[in-house]
Amino acid sequence: MRIAFYAPLKPPTHATPSGDRRVAGLMMDALERFADQIELVSTFRSFDADGDAERQQALRLQGTALAERLVSGWRAAPPSLRPTLWFTYHVYYKAPDWLGPAVSAALGIPYVIAEASYAGKRAGGPWATGHEASAEAINRARLVLSPSRDDLDGLREVVLPERLVHLPPFLDPAPYRAAAKEREAHRAKLAREHRLDPAVPWIAVVAMMRAGDKLASYHSLAAALARLADLPWRLVVAGDGSARREVQEALEQAVPGRACFLGCLETRQVATVCTACDLYAWPAVNEAYGMAMLEAQAAGLPVVSVAKRGVPDVVVHGRTGLLAKEDITQPLRELLTDPGRRAAMGREAAAFINGERSLEAAARRLQSLLAAL
Repeated sequence: MRIAFYAPLKPPTHATPSGDRRVAGLMMDALERFADQIELVSTFRSFDADGDAERQQALRLQGTALAERLVSGWRAAPPSLRPTLWFTYHVYYKAPDWLGPAVSAALGIPYVIAEASYAGKRAGGPWATGHEASAEAINRARLVLSPSRDDLDGLREVVLPERLVHLPPFLDPAPYRAAAKEREAHRAKLAREHRLDPAVPWIAVVAMMRAGDKLASYHSLAAALARLADLPWRLVVAGDGSARREVQEALEQAVPGRACFLGCLETRQVATVCTACDLYAWPAVNEAYGMAMLEAQAAGLPVVSVAKRGVPDVVVHGRTGLLAKEDITQPLRELLTDPGRRAAMGREAAAFINGERSLEAAARRLQSLLAAL
């Protein structure tokens, strides 16, 4: 199996860290486990953040021309060098796929999408061009893999049920397993470097700091933590971005002196920080599902979040964490004051990732699904 891989929103090689870049890379890692060859065939971004009709048309023309060049190049190459399957990660109205449908049709190969969303309310709006292109791509896909059950109802409007499969989010647990073996050393180091009291619970947060939903989540977190000021705890924040100053001000105002900020960290650094902490908290405002919550569980942390959108696809309420309807204050209080329950949920969280949401488990599932095409 030779796979042409493409991510129209953000390629896995993009310079800016994000959950989307991370998942694109994980998808490629999983496919590499069984594919004879996998190639990132383009870094062309079709993303339009502003609903600019002229920009969308320009992107359509660029994408169409690029698709034609790819087809021409592969037709001129020996059959052994052509892809036998096209795999696109993340298609929606702001980032349609102008390449995959055209190339796969021209080469006569299966077209697959992993993570897509469709909302009829976008028809005729500022992103009409992207909306229509996304709907057409989803409809033409031989297989649509959805990480979130929250997206399934919308997708059923444009794709046949037999072509739609729920494939939950996953990650490589190896760095977190390795870090967990040295938990006490990591905790002692973090305590020394940031003057943290190891005798009190540490709450971990890993999230970029930018305007919009991330900033709204930080504000919601600050409000919840302010209502828990009567308890002993410290907040350990990994993340950076254009809204860092506002995030720091919000947390310092809500809980003076309780938060320490580590900046942007690589995966292995995130693993050591998470495994040194005691629990993870994130209000997940409009979060698709939240890869950082999978990371926290892989490190053995229970997660406190909300039962919205795709969050229940990554956190099992009552087993690997606690999910609130809106306000995370009460479930966070429950785990802060119950170290035994915290530890038990942390062990379940690590077992859940290792057994059900690992890179290897996802690769086996993908291999079976793609082989059937």
